[in-house]
Amino acid sequence: MDMAMDESLSPLAQPGSSDQQQIASASILLQIVMLGLAFVLGHVLRRHKIYYINEASASLLLGLFVGFVANVSNTEAHFRQWFNFHEEFFLLFLLPPIIFESGFSLQPKPFFSNFGAICIFAILGTFITSIVTGVLVYLGGIFFLMYRLPFHESIMYGALISATDPVSVLAIFQELGTDVNLYALVFGESVLNDAVAISLYRTLLAVKNHPLETHGFMSAIWSFLEIFVGSLSSGVGVALICALLFKYSGLAVHGLQNLECCLVVLFPYFSYMLAEGLGLSGIVAILFCGILMKHYTFPNLSEGAQAFTSGFFQLISSLAETFVFIYMGMDIAIKSHSWSHVGFIFFSIVFIVMARAANVFPCARLVNMLRPASRQIPMNHQKALWFSGLRGAMAFALALQAVHDLPNNHGEIIFTATTAIVVLTVLVIGGSTSTMLEKLDVVGEANGNSMILDGDDEEMEGLTTNSDDGHDDNGFDNGHMDPLTQKFQELRKSTASFTAIDKNFLKPFFTKEDKRRNSTDQAPNGKFRDVHVVRLLESFCIVLLVFLCT
Repeated sequence: MDMAMDESLSPLAQPGSSDQQQIASASILLQIVMLGLAFVLGHVLRRHKIYYINEASASLLLGLFVGFVANVSNTEAHFRQWFNFHEEFFLLFLLPPIIFESGFSLQPKPFFSNFGAICIFAILGTFITSIVTGVLVYLGGIFFLMYRLPFHESIMYGALISATDPVSVLAIFQELGTDVNLYALVFGESVLNDAVAISLYRTLLAVKNHPLETHGFMSAIWSFLEIFVGSLSSGVGVALICALLFKYSGLAVHGLQNLECCLVVLFPYFSYMLAEGLGLSGIVAILFCGILMKHYTFPNLSEGAQAFTSGFFQLISSLAETFVFIYMGMDIAIKSHSWSHVGFIFFSIVFIVMARAANVFPCARLVNMLRPASRQIPMNHQKALWFSGLRGAMAFALALQAVHDLPNNHGEIIFTATTAIVVLTVLVIGGSTSTMLEKLDVVGEANGNSMILDGDDEEMEGLTTNSDDGHDDNGFDNGHMDPLTQKFQELRKSTASFTAIDKNFLKPFFTKEDKRRNSTDQAPNGKFRDVHVVRLLESFCIVLLVFLCT
């Protein structure tokens, strides 16, 4: 009798506990099946070279189909319970690996050879896109073309929808062999664009929530710089600490590979949570943490840890990104949206296309003014860059946050419009990318192999070196240069100087040479070689962390 009473009071025997366990199991099973189907579909599509439906589009369509089946079978309520998706889970666990992998997988030579142009497109261009989109949305509301939003919320909408995510376009770029500089421009802009968009959105949100603490335009600019630079500094600081740790700790020995891999995986999330805890942008921090960890930390790892981390980060990013597109498709099918504002969605798409053009073509003209004739961005590349402005995970995440940040149902309207825009751009633009590339004549081996840098002696493509005839290697006439061009030449020389500093000072300080690594591998029992060096490293880490927190 007592045993029966104990069983009746046990947690497993409580009413509904078995149902909850069954629901949890069904939820995990459903997610596994959908992810597996998405990867299989993506592989089949790539194998048969079907470019009008890519892996991202297949994931979206799969989510739409499953959500539609749930609605038809009248199991929407149960289906929602099975597929329990929280915004915190999305922002804290799905977005960080996607952003970190973007920075970790950068190809440094084409990226940094086009870094000036990438910064112009990502920073100035994103600002232009945000302002133009916000102003057009506000004017559209005034002239009764669409639902009217307040001016400040219109600019916030322009900021969040300016985040691009051309994952499907870049996959087709790689498949068809597009020009490496065009790929670097599209990829680099999308990487830095996410960081700028989230910083701009949070700055506008802070101005909206604390209007009495702001003093106009310059205060907003300062707040943006504070968030962006602070987030960048935290990510850079964590990456440099990680590099020094793996340089001096002696973990690259036989038997400590598991510890080595665990620490490498934890550091990116540490940078993300540190920035979020300081009220900064974790996305910006983990992005630059990824860039510097690949540059400084990765050479300090053992060969086994290098192979593991590269595959692991790519695997987690692919799983997270595929799951995001599946969820967005399901969300459209089963969640209640403000579909009554169809005009808002339609004109938003029109205004985004116009704002993208106002971003790409003027910024390209500015870049071409500062570049020699041999390095101009041709018009077909500009059109491809304009066409590649898909909206994806970052815009979706900021729209999710806007649901809670904006009152009077404005957040729901923005979230519905953003979801529809993401789906339309991924399906339409992503599906027509191969046709666009062929029409613009930017595919093929001649394009794919152009301007690729090789060799250790070539620091960065296009660096200025003077020749005897008064011209530099890039085609500038040094004797007949206008002041703007001279300023740009000085900037290019300073870039070359920074590259030399990185090669001669920073890289040797934060990384270990192969010979030094081989001697480290022979350290007995994996112990530290020098206690004083380790204590100095610990003191440096503590001082840097205190500085970041301050």
